Amino acid sequence: MQLTRAGDYGYLGLLYLARQPKGKIVRLSEICESEGIPEKFLAKIFQNLTKTGLVKSYRGAKGGFTLGKPKERITVKEMLETLQGPMLLTQCLVDPEYCDKKKTCPLRKLWVKGQDYIIKMLKGKTLADLAAQ
Repeated sequence: MQLTRAGDYGYLGLLYLARQPKGKIVRLSEICESEGIPEKFLAKIFQNLTKTGLVKSYRGAKGGFTLGKPKERITVKEMLETLQGPMLLTQCLVDPEYCDKKKTCPLRKLWVKGQDYIIKMLKGKTLADLAAQ
């Protein structure tokens, strides 16, 4: 899985929010200016993140965004899958009809182990961990 530009920008926006004091409402323009992200692009990304609950939006003159739940409860896996969709190293891991050699393919066995390792690693790290680095 390769992170798209939208994934990059969404990650940077979430990381920016995670580094703010708890409860601070941040204007989108502040995030965009700090991270060098086009505002219209991040607005669309944050609109989707608001629908999924990772981001909470506030309207009005003092409006902006905060994280939708504590950064300690947002795993890297959840964040990336919300931004990009399911984590897949190859299609044969989820589509049984993709390849008729799935039971005998030695490469598929490696993909399964790799996929399991990556998912375990991403579940074990949170947005708080990334923000502390």
